[in-house]
Amino acid sequence: MSLPPASIDPPAYAPRRVQLGDWTITELSDGHLRLDGGAMWGVVPRAMWGKWTPPDDENRILLSARCFLAERGADVVVIEGGIGDRWEPKWMGRYGIQSGGALTRSLRAAGREPEEVTHAIASHCHWDHIGAWIVDSGGGLQPRFPNAAYMAPAAEIQAALHPDSLRRASYRAEDLSVLHASGQLQAFDGTAELIPGITAEVVAGHSGGIALLSLHAEQERAVFWADIVPTAHHAVHPAYIMAYDVNQELSYEVRGRLLGEAADGGWLGLCYHDPDVPYFRLEREGSRFTVVPVEGQPCASSPSAQV
Repeated sequence: MSLPPASIDPPAYAPRRVQLGDWTITELSDGHLRLDGGAMWGVVPRAMWGKWTPPDDENRILLSARCFLAERGADVVVIEGGIGDRWEPKWMGRYGIQSGGALTRSLRAAGREPEEVTHAIASHCHWDHIGAWIVDSGGGLQPRFPNAAYMAPAAEIQAALHPDSLRRASYRAEDLSVLHASGQLQAFDGTAELIPGITAEVVAGHSGGIALLSLHAEQERAVFWADIVPTAHHAVHPAYIMAYDVNQELSYEVRGRLLGEAADGGWLGLCYHDPDVPYFRLEREGSRFTVVPVEGQPCASSPSAQV
């Protein structure tokens, strides 16, 4: 199917969930931000990408910061870490950040409290992907999920805690330093099983250590696309690589391989930055792919919640 243009203004949030074997997956929201459309689409002319992801008057497109809650038995896992609310007005204005504790509110709308989270897992450590891991309690910085084990790729932890001049703008050491000091931060590398039923494959490209996170249940698989495929529109146009990617050639190879495997395997995709499409599957259409959105079910225990 042909995707309609992406939203210009933030849609209302209502938690919707899907079932993958014995995993229950619920979309969470840490609000929205706006990034330069040209940077999000690389060398693609605005006349093209503007039809798919309409920009505002500053050439920025709307992006979600959509985390996911994965529940199975005693496992209460939050995938990705949001953008957070520790921002000065200058940066909130520049990036159009709308968060303000949205991750905690959406977690509660899904029926969970921050203290119940057992694991928090990140695909990579850019500030718009782990910024909500830490909260300012007034007496200092504290983990948002006080009882959780936090997991991220080793290369990303190193880049965040000791960023070089090329990557400094993408990371904030304060997003991880508290967790590093408390002993709650765990690193992984290569292909790893993080907990039973959740694996990570470090693929790099977008960043030095970005990983594809997967949930497994019998013969089913769900993958968290992170910034490998930032929006559903990028899945439709796989050759168009973000200018933000540190290794665009590798990003192109990784995206093409994984999109093909996802289409052939019938994987369920979980989308972080698309403001409208949280879940989708792919079908092959020649050298491209058709996005088939998957409609989640409303959370029975919670009403709609504007975050």
